[in-house]
Amino acid sequence: MATTTPPDVQGGRSDTTAPAMTHAQIMKALSGLMLGMFVAILSSTIVSNALPEIISDLGGTQSSYTWVVTAALLSMTAATPLWGKLSDLFSKKLLVQISLVIYVLGSVVAGLSQNTGMLIACRVVQGIGVGGLSALAQIVMAAMISPRERGRYSGYLGAVFAVATVGGPLLGGVITDTDWLGWRWCFYVGVPFAVIALIVLQKTLRLPVVRREVKVDWAGAFFVSAAVSVLLIWVTQAGSSFDWLSWQTAAMTGGAVALGALFLLVESRASEPIIPLRLFRNPTISLASAASLFVGVAMFAGTVFFSQFFQLARGESPTMSGVLTIPMIGGLFVSSTVSGQVITKTGRWKAWLVSGGVLLTAGMGLLSTMRYDTPYGRIAVYMALMGLGLGMMMQNLVLATQNQVAPEDLGAASSVVTFFRSLGGAVGVSALGAVMANRVTHYVKDGLAELGPKAAALGHGGTGGGGIPDLDKLPAPFRTIIESAYGHGVADVFLYAAPAALVGLLLCVFIKEVPLKSKPAAHAPAAESEAAAA
Repeated sequence: MATTTPPDVQGGRSDTTAPAMTHAQIMKALSGLMLGMFVAILSSTIVSNALPEIISDLGGTQSSYTWVVTAALLSMTAATPLWGKLSDLFSKKLLVQISLVIYVLGSVVAGLSQNTGMLIACRVVQGIGVGGLSALAQIVMAAMISPRERGRYSGYLGAVFAVATVGGPLLGGVITDTDWLGWRWCFYVGVPFAVIALIVLQKTLRLPVVRREVKVDWAGAFFVSAAVSVLLIWVTQAGSSFDWLSWQTAAMTGGAVALGALFLLVESRASEPIIPLRLFRNPTISLASAASLFVGVAMFAGTVFFSQFFQLARGESPTMSGVLTIPMIGGLFVSSTVSGQVITKTGRWKAWLVSGGVLLTAGMGLLSTMRYDTPYGRIAVYMALMGLGLGMMMQNLVLATQNQVAPEDLGAASSVVTFFRSLGGAVGVSALGAVMANRVTHYVKDGLAELGPKAAALGHGGTGGGGIPDLDKLPAPFRTIIESAYGHGVADVFLYAAPAALVGLLLCVFIKEVPLKSKPAAHAPAAESEAAAA
């Protein structure tokens, strides 16, 4: 089929694929994409250290705290495969811009929230946008860059992720601690950067546009969203609103299983499924997807609950809470960048996956031993181990998957790995948030009981309702009890999350290392190039 791509001059032959891009051309094309990713991650992480104050100001509970995080993860999880399928049918550049606009709109309205319900609804909108950016960033890279070279640029994306992840909490802490700004500006500050990202994307990103008959699997998108939603509602509410062993549990788990079965039935019959089931016939894709599920649990556990540990267990300000998480982000920055560079030079990637799994499991296991008075130096080492492991695993699981698929399945396959990582994060945050709320209440009651019946009666009201406490308003004995309870409660979160990291490691061990391809997966056939010849 005819294509507007010029012949391969160096090879002296006509080719249906686009000429290889130079490093400078790739970096120029990726500049707007990386800026868009930076905006999305910054806007997401900027609220992490502000959340305790946001929830307290809006009168929310520990359940509200968890759902502000989970709502974005849920919509991101449900939307990711749909974005991936759309990228196989429409202009990837246009989709990146649309997802960025959606995310910014959600952020602006979130800053106007008057209660936790409104904030959670806005977080759903934000999640839809960030789901698109997360999936499309990997897909756009794969369309331009060969798997052998992609490790290098994946490392750059990992570095952007790390900088935005550490910069977000720091900036959010400064904004929250500044009286004339306040936490609402955490949602507004990313808007100017988003406008710049849109302009840069328009000027720099040039990709082939595929003209295909459009047929989106809306039924599949509905059933997977419904199944995940019911599952998360059950995980969040079980143990607090109703018992784990109850008719509500049976109804919700049964409903989630039924919806999941309907999703599989729809996908098996759809002409353009959002998650092509045939992809899972490939062992690498199946194992990488499963590993991403468990890595997601570990990844989001660290980013969500550290802010509560430093603010509620150690009494730090939102700004210092961000500063104190630098060891984890530094480890992620170093390992993602270095592993990407080495993979590009050697073509070997499995050793990085396995090593990352070992470090992640060790870091989380060690973090489960921390308490509110544990020396910070020790905690910093544990966080660095966790960050090093995450940096080695996140991008390389996507790389291993992209190396195994045909160009027409690139979007769907890339989004599958991101989908399972987001699903693991959403389920993990919901479940671990419920665990933490339960354990903190338990530890507070034990601590108050040690002070005697009168102290227990005075202090129970501050925590029994599940509210986020204001440490500055508590007398010294009660403050110590609350700090100890949150320190131990967050440690329990890592205790329960560490086995998930171990399962992810074991799955990576069984992934077969396949040599990385040396050609990009651009959809050159039947394409109308958006760019003139480079």
